[in-house]
Amino acid sequence: MSKIRAVVVDPSVSGRLVLRDVDAPIPAANEAVIRVAAISLNRGEIRRSTTAEAGWRPGWDLAGVVETPAANGSGPAVGTRVVGLLRGGAWGELVSVPTHSLAELPPSVSFAQAATLPVAGLTAYHALLKGGSVLGRSVLITGASGGVGYFTIQLARLSGAKVVAHIRRPEYESFVKDAGAHSVIIGENISPTDESAPYDLIVESVGGKTLGTALGLLAQDATVVLFGVSGGAEVTFNAQQFFATGGASLYGLILFHELQRESAAIGLQRLLRLVEAGQLRPHIDIEGDWTQIADVAQKLLDRTYPGKAVLNISN
Repeated sequence: MSKIRAVVVDPSVSGRLVLRDVDAPIPAANEAVIRVAAISLNRGEIRRSTTAEAGWRPGWDLAGVVETPAANGSGPAVGTRVVGLLRGGAWGELVSVPTHSLAELPPSVSFAQAATLPVAGLTAYHALLKGGSVLGRSVLITGASGGVGYFTIQLARLSGAKVVAHIRRPEYESFVKDAGAHSVIIGENISPTDESAPYDLIVESVGGKTLGTALGLLAQDATVVLFGVSGGAEVTFNAQQFFATGGASLYGLILFHELQRESAAIGLQRLLRLVEAGQLRPHIDIEGDWTQIADVAQKLLDRTYPGKAVLNISN
């Protein structure tokens, strides 16, 4: 097969994301060719697509079946159900994926469930790793109704933390409580007199005023893990209050940097075991066909749903 269908950017059409014929992948020796069954959307790749050049191929998350195993003998065999992660171009009928970025699916885990895990699940997983043991400790998660936030609540609760979720919209309160939040802060920002403070770990994705306030709500030796700035990139905070806390730190997390230290396969395997055991529950708010990509992408930008959107690929 010399051509496959894939999602590409076309600035001339409404929504900018369309299905087009592209060249079939030519795998490197350490790459398996995956016939993709399901994909999930993330805000970062969708934002990039709003300004990307014609022909750019978005896509990080995928789940499917190994069609051609890696030539070097690494990774899963032909026919294996897998979930995987790419730095771009994952949304195609066939994709080449390095075997260190693939994990085999347990029989009870669906393609749709698995497709939610790579970026959102791994970001939550690595954010919590940066906080060390959270057993019996207080954790604040901002932007908690998003894909990363929802997984972070569950993983923090499983780890024995006291979990506080911050959301902007009151209609999502039951959503984050169902995920395991002990208490919920509702509003555009968090309060500098937050009664649940101080926090041992803050997983932060809003930036702006929210981050500025969060830096004043830390316990001694606490960590703020920042992985997004949906509320603004410019931050003002009380630096004296921050360093007077004693040992507090601010860590900027970029998932693909973390994956240079620990392969995606390791974290994905751990997350899949939790899903298989019923201890981690992916929330899929929208599931449809990938022909709906432009419409679902716009819904994500407009924040019209919590959790994740998954699109199935009709080969």
